[in-house]
Amino acid sequence: MQLTLLVGSVHGNARQIAQTLAMAAPDHGASAQVLDMQDLTIAVFDTPGLFVLCCSTTGSGDVPENAQGLYYSLDADARFLGHVCFGLVALGDSSYGDTFYGGAKAFQSRLQDLGAKLLGEICVLDALAADEPDTVALAWFATWAQQARSLAPSVSGPG
Repeated sequence: MQLTLLVGSVHGNARQIAQTLAMAAPDHGASAQVLDMQDLTIAVFDTPGLFVLCCSTTGSGDVPENAQGLYYSLDADARFLGHVCFGLVALGDSSYGDTFYGGAKAFQSRLQDLGAKLLGEICVLDALAADEPDTVALAWFATWAQQARSLAPSVSGPG
């Protein structure tokens, strides 16, 4: 199973989580690559396999600066992404109320509007939580990868 982890990060926390998941991927029957969203476009979803977006939030619930190119490309170059299955790791700070993990929510909404399918639950990493984010993300990933393996034969690139 091929896995592409897409990173939108302000301070590097989302990148650290993505790298942790990439290192764990072989234990779950996957080979993984980590790509910074900087300079990516909707064409990244032409890559066969599954995707996990690790995205933090900035400002008033906005996507990070390094993720804006990909985010805007989902509108500017919009096309049907029914072949895309993705997981979502959302980083944020719950003290921000309604904008908590808004960057990840924005990607989720835009991808689903284009026909992409969210696989499993969202992994929410709250900066105010006492739990270690790597530990929470790895536990989520074990469940997510099991669900993804059951889909693997039907996951392919665009037709």
